[in-house]
Amino acid sequence: MDSSAEASSLAQGLRIVRLVVDREKSGRPLLGVSQLAAALSMDQSRVSRLAQELCDLGLLERPERGPFRAGPEYFKLAASLNTGWVLAARTELEVLVSSLGLRARLSVRDGYRAILLRNSSNDAVPGSFVRPGMVSPVWCTGAGRALLWDLDRPALEGLLEGVNFIGIGGPGAAHTIDGVWELMVRDRRAGVVAAVEEFEHDVVELAVPVRDGTGTVRASLSVLGGPGLAERRAAADALAAAAERLGAAAVPR
Repeated sequence: MDSSAEASSLAQGLRIVRLVVDREKSGRPLLGVSQLAAALSMDQSRVSRLAQELCDLGLLERPERGPFRAGPEYFKLAASLNTGWVLAARTELEVLVSSLGLRARLSVRDGYRAILLRNSSNDAVPGSFVRPGMVSPVWCTGAGRALLWDLDRPALEGLLEGVNFIGIGGPGAAHTIDGVWELMVRDRRAGVVAAVEEFEHDVVELAVPVRDGTGTVRASLSVLGGPGLAERRAAADALAAAAERLGAAAVPR
């Protein structure tokens, strides 16, 4: 399966999980395959396959072949997001919001994808509306490239080999491994990733890696704003300080 197809499957699987959980939390009737497919405008056979895979992983369950509900692994994952450094990230994101007036995000890496763990509460600023669990490419987002910070050239080539760059990202996005590497070299010199229109038009994302006590990159912190954000040194400094505080709470793996 190529990278774009795999990312699409992951995104669709997350949509299914989100809908199932939202229905259960709201107390509304739970849904089966055909109802999920209709609600998500997806092919029924594809929903059936993805839902079965989610059940196999324990993220969903379907007692007695009835409607779907959240499974035991979903609750384990949810619990992990409310402890330690991920819990501390909630405060750090809101501190960035209050001090900078910008959207803030905490992301982690899964291969060539960046997965959003937490986002700030302010929506009335530049940057598309997102929800935790959403997936974006690592090579053309600030959050994603901060997660690549320690990769050398061979490791970057191995990660992005076979990735389809065509049609992904904004006008500032790199479309080759060489292009991604050049941006990484530039940003390492500056000490902060500055993704200028790399994923969305008119949106700039500043990002830094979050390291645990061993120095390992565990996550990335980023803020999003409009043109001119890349020149705001105070924003980069605030990000770096927040990442250092958050990293102090991260337990080494």
